Amino acid sequence: MTTFSNTSQIKILIVEDDEFMQAILQKFLSKTYEIIIKPTGMDALAFMQSGNLPDLIISDLNTPKLGGLGLIEQVKLSDFFNSVPIIILSGEESSEKRIKCLDTGADDFIVKPFNPAELQSRIRVVLRRSGKLTADL
Repeated sequence: MTTFSNTSQIKILIVEDDEFMQAILQKFLSKTYEIIIKPTGMDALAFMQSGNLPDLIISDLNTPKLGGLGLIEQVKLSDFFNSVPIIILSGEESSEKRIKCLDTGADDFIVKPFNPAELQSRIRVVLRRSGKLTADL
């Protein structure tokens, strides 16, 4: 079985305005990762600009004050934040939206409702690809 030795030090910034979804993500992810939740893209950018660099951003596509697509654009334009991987969560199943987000710089796109175990797996894949997570075989 594969284990991951350094997950407790991984910081995930969640950008989600829905309190129910915040609670679900907190419940499932805080057992493994350090979780920071911000309700808007602007709050997330301000948090990062104040010196906080997450290992991963998970953002809803439709948050107020800078949605997921705008957040991707801002993060990827920044010399300081452009290496932070981004996973978009959305209730929108539009293939066009998924393609736009991925082409803009998102590392993955997950449609809500989602299976928490699948989200955990996709997080591990993105973190391994970015070099933030190592597997112990």
